[in-house]
Amino acid sequence: MDTFIDENFLLNTEASRRLYHDYAEKMPIIDYHCHIKPEEILEDKTFDNITDLWLKGDHYKLRLMRACGIPESELTGLMEKDPYKVFCGFMETLPKCIGNPVYHWSYLEMKRYFGIEKHLCLKNAREIYDACNERLKDPDMSVRNIIRKSQVKIICTTDDPCDDLSVHKALSQEKDLGFNVYPAFRPDTILFFNRPGFASYIEKLATVSGIQITHFDDLCQALTKRVEYFHQFGCKVSDHALDYAIYEEATPEQLDVIFTKALGGVPCNAVESAQLRTAVLLHLAQLYKKYDWVMQVHFGCLRNNSEKMHDQLGNDCGFDCVGESKDTGKIVALLNAFERADTLPKLVLYSLNHCDNTVIETVAGSFQTNSPSLARVQLGAAWWFNDHKMGMEEQLTDLANLGALGTFIGMLTDSRSFLSYTRHEYFRRILCNLLGSWIENKEVYPDSEGIGTLVEDISYNNAVKYFQFS
Repeated sequence: MDTFIDENFLLNTEASRRLYHDYAEKMPIIDYHCHIKPEEILEDKTFDNITDLWLKGDHYKLRLMRACGIPESELTGLMEKDPYKVFCGFMETLPKCIGNPVYHWSYLEMKRYFGIEKHLCLKNAREIYDACNERLKDPDMSVRNIIRKSQVKIICTTDDPCDDLSVHKALSQEKDLGFNVYPAFRPDTILFFNRPGFASYIEKLATVSGIQITHFDDLCQALTKRVEYFHQFGCKVSDHALDYAIYEEATPEQLDVIFTKALGGVPCNAVESAQLRTAVLLHLAQLYKKYDWVMQVHFGCLRNNSEKMHDQLGNDCGFDCVGESKDTGKIVALLNAFERADTLPKLVLYSLNHCDNTVIETVAGSFQTNSPSLARVQLGAAWWFNDHKMGMEEQLTDLANLGALGTFIGMLTDSRSFLSYTRHEYFRRILCNLLGSWIENKEVYPDSEGIGTLVEDISYNNAVKYFQFS
């Protein structure tokens, strides 16, 4: 075999190999944050070709293809018309991407799901494309069977507050699904009220909540109704995407004025925006604490940077970048406000800027009083542009240096692809290699069983406890 993905891939010491094969490898997967479509799970979608399954909607791969000179006309423009040509474009691209996590992920995905261990390059494109398409004819390559063979037990999708959750209801009634699918509450449209269409969205929210929304307090009542509705369908987690950390206080009268402006399409300035967003987050945190949900907050991202490509393709199509670090005081002030009101929920903080790891973990350490068995405030997994080998090692090391590594809730896919579960394997190998190196270097007590249990906890058990999944 001319592959480099053997059983000890990324495991450089005897201790790391023992940790992975004896402990991490057998653990199931909880994917508590992803962007897959629950409709495709309900219909048990099958795929006609590998391009549709492997490349369509995968912004990591498309971004690399653009960087390697593949024109847009041969990317999104040909996904349906000529999927083989798009596939060839990626096979031409991948050998140039040594060091990028997509390089490793691609080889893992080909091996784990298709049994392909050949060099992923343009020369082998036709053979690999045909072999994958033949494999996709097998019933065990449907969406549900991919999830099952990946040992996934819990999936949390990303859902708008106005969603009727009928798909989740149907999935919850299936007796032999083999895994659970829960909604995750994602109220971003409300937080970005300067964007076009805000007023029409509020009308939709008013309809589904049964609350006429003309004042800020009405908005809060409507959000309360939707959180209650999501909770009925097993929702245990929310997610918030912010450009940067915010905190700005306002009186109820000020909030009404700002909200009225937003409804009327009048742009709000930076302070007003921060005031309204802060108030929404304060209200939602109260609800999350009440229902024992986990609140996720992602920040440090500049989105849709290319106006030209945004106009052509829409939101979230691979034209984002890392934002600069922002004032630590804003993060502290927000958490302090939660704590003062006794509404600090379980909270996972992610920054797209890896330089913020130290900030987040030290802030988290200031708000762990009365935590459950695990740290109430968590430094989130290495996210998006950081989920490469060095980024994961850095996140794990920063957490170990400044917090309690054994309380970490582990990896997520943050993906739109059903083949992305190999990212959990990738993370676990990196975790075991790091811990194994500490054992070999005599930096920790050589308690193989205890460290093995810690690996199992980070891989799976901690997430079960933290999110209160049954």
